[in-house]
Amino acid sequence: MIIGVLIVATLFLAYANGANDAFKGVATLFGTGTTKYRPALLLAVASTFLGSVCAVLFAVALLEVFTGKGLVPDEVVSDPAFRSAVGLGAACAVLLATRLGLPISTTHALTGALVGGGLAAGAGLNGAALGSTFAVPLLVSPFLALAVTGTIYWVFRLVRLRLGVTEESTVSAELPSLPEDPGGSPAVAVARVAVEAEPGAQQIVEDAAARQGAQRVEIGSRAILDGCHYVSAAAVGFARGLNDTPKIAALLVGMAALSLPVGLVLVGVLMAIGGILQAKRVAHTMSLEITEMNPGQGLTANLVTAGLVIFASRFGVPVSTTHVSCGSLFGIGVVGGGGHWNTIGTIVLAWVVTLPCGALFAALGYALAS
Repeated sequence: MIIGVLIVATLFLAYANGANDAFKGVATLFGTGTTKYRPALLLAVASTFLGSVCAVLFAVALLEVFTGKGLVPDEVVSDPAFRSAVGLGAACAVLLATRLGLPISTTHALTGALVGGGLAAGAGLNGAALGSTFAVPLLVSPFLALAVTGTIYWVFRLVRLRLGVTEESTVSAELPSLPEDPGGSPAVAVARVAVEAEPGAQQIVEDAAARQGAQRVEIGSRAILDGCHYVSAAAVGFARGLNDTPKIAALLVGMAALSLPVGLVLVGVLMAIGGILQAKRVAHTMSLEITEMNPGQGLTANLVTAGLVIFASRFGVPVSTTHVSCGSLFGIGVVGGGGHWNTIGTIVLAWVVTLPCGALFAALGYALAS
């Protein structure tokens, strides 16, 4: 019975994570008017699910961190009631924020839930592990993202101005046109080989060569920028799936409830469903209320977010995709001068409140589950 409760709690958390986090990678696409809400959401869901599937290969180091091992005693870690309480507590905190349209961190909520569930179980907490493993990455990552994004965007802008690139600029390339005859280039190659052996082959070569000209193609700089912007948004979605899926699936590890690959895929599916059904309020906040931005700024924010989160996932560092992506947007607000600081202050306050909320909900969950 309690194993069933654990599975339900874990999938409930996955749904809540999708509802709050799904749009964070593509917020820059929607916020800059590069695409509409629905195509952006579909790109986010697809890229995140791909990251969830790949987590079994590249992000297993995060699994052990979020079982609570080292933070609370091993006998508490192995208690399904504790893990169920953690899942329920984190999910309730994330869904409450989603309802309010506030982008908060599932990592933050899980950390608070691990602490609250452990205290409710009467366990002593390892303060050193709480500080070094959880608190430091969560505190440092948004400031790092802000600083790196601001610096990189300044460099990109300087290079663009030095090169004189504008939205009206084009990039030209010469591409060989297709030959008119159905044989194409292979026919020319055969003719060249046959030229010594067949008296009429020389004329074949000359005729085929005459039909093959060069075609000039011009691509606008804005089209190139938009293409890169789409790729960067998909990279953030992939990074989010890679980073968040193992944190949630960690609740099932060692419980003989589900195999690891099945657990990761199920978590990925529920994250996708949560995003499709309930992402709109947070999407509006992330895209339109944090800062004014142009496509170049959005691209820069995405590149920094994807790079930092993928790096952290690979080495098992529990950063928050929310903190990193919002930190990148905060950086754009600083260098671009378009930051909406009332909204930013509200988001930061929500991050502070997430920890005690997750802890409180988890303590109540443990009382019910046990």
